[in-house]
Amino acid sequence: MTNELNQTLQQRRQKAQELLDTGVPLYANDFKPTHRIADVNARGNTINAETPQNSGPTYTIAGRILALRKFGKAAFLKIQDESAKLQIYVKRDTVGEAPFELFKRFDIGDIVGFTGHLFRTNTNELSLLARDIRLVTKSLRPLPEKFHGLTDVETRYRQRYVDLIVNPEVRDTFRKRVEIIRLLRDFLVNRGFLEVETPMMHAIAGGATARPFKTHHNALDMDLYLRIAPELYLKRLLVGGFEKVFEINRNFRNEGLSTRHNPEFTMVEFYQAYATYNDLMDLTEEMISWIAAEVTGSTIITFQGKNVDLTPPWKRYTLDEALMTVAGIPADIVTDPARIRQMAIDKGIKLDAKAGPGKAKAELFELLVEEQLVDPTFVTAYPTEISPLARRNEQNPEVTDRFELFITGREIANSFSELNDPLDQRQRLEKQIAERGDDDEIFPELDEDFLRALEYGMPPAAGEGIGIDRLTMLLTDSPSIRDVILFPHLRPER
Repeated sequence: MTNELNQTLQQRRQKAQELLDTGVPLYANDFKPTHRIADVNARGNTINAETPQNSGPTYTIAGRILALRKFGKAAFLKIQDESAKLQIYVKRDTVGEAPFELFKRFDIGDIVGFTGHLFRTNTNELSLLARDIRLVTKSLRPLPEKFHGLTDVETRYRQRYVDLIVNPEVRDTFRKRVEIIRLLRDFLVNRGFLEVETPMMHAIAGGATARPFKTHHNALDMDLYLRIAPELYLKRLLVGGFEKVFEINRNFRNEGLSTRHNPEFTMVEFYQAYATYNDLMDLTEEMISWIAAEVTGSTIITFQGKNVDLTPPWKRYTLDEALMTVAGIPADIVTDPARIRQMAIDKGIKLDAKAGPGKAKAELFELLVEEQLVDPTFVTAYPTEISPLARRNEQNPEVTDRFELFITGREIANSFSELNDPLDQRQRLEKQIAERGDDDEIFPELDEDFLRALEYGMPPAAGEGIGIDRLTMLLTDSPSIRDVILFPHLRPER
């Protein structure tokens, strides 16, 4: 902490003590605004330069002081509430000498209440002439003068409360996030999906390929895993007779952090009986393009300087087609298990001795293709080897009826026709456990209850997961996942 900041903190505490000494509460709990600033601004349309300063209706508002200019017997302030900003004009002759003396101890950052009349200044700025002033909350720390730029990025994430105060575009991003989630929910509910809740602590880590977080339940004396995906519980509900279900869920994966990854993130997963992955491709196109139009006003958006056209229909490739068409790998290599595996090794990809050509293709796709898929693209026909929960394709059992959706080089969604054959499912999970590496904590044991549920019979179905954080990044032009998570995980402060 710098000496300058120390001095400012001492000055603010001194002012706070002086206010207390005069009987002014620093944290009042009885002030109630009658209007939001946005509503006051809207009513200001009827105010013109000729409107007398002390005429018209009175408004009582509250907001945080963002700017303060004092001129001896008067002052101009800029205050902000959740909805908007407004200029306040404080005159000693209007509010009275004693209140004005108290007002002189107010600071930028204080939350203050005002009652007064609207008027326009000589520069035609709508303002409120204060008649009464009330300190609502005293701020003991100064707001930063410059809170923008790369040098302050970590501070912005760590002190999101300050980021929200001084950067209105950040508040707008999180309003849009809330709107995106509401629209996702509305879209699915309007199509007959039932919103459900499933456990966030699992006895077995399953439903996705990821390293879990582990915790311990004292009363039961058992280890539990924080949810890496709700998939297996949602499928149990299909067995139970619910034919369309979804959950907006928090997932936890004990893996690396990046501009696209946070250990705690939000997804929507939905499952529909008697549907295939092709049906969900159509639904996904419709849903995301509609949400984009609602949030941004268009299906053509800009992300980090690139135009992205979300207008359906979207491009569709098989994984092999993407490797050949986008990465330019010759067909005779893509279709040759030994050569495609060797190409992956030559590209520096580390493959376990047990990894087959499907793993090699997936790694090459991530390395050579993924970043180039700017406009929305469905990639289908993923190898069975890397899709333990997806249904095999009936014409080619080496691949599954699965798609991943990529936009701006990022995976946005993952979907497949669900595997509902309990014997096939058991064999695949057993194979995955047998092949996992020494450091792999994925599927430490079979989920026997899930397999038992499948033995009762799950209807044919398709399921999908969409990353809400990444969708919000796309629709708010945010380069990092930390820009769309209110309180992203960071290392502890020193």
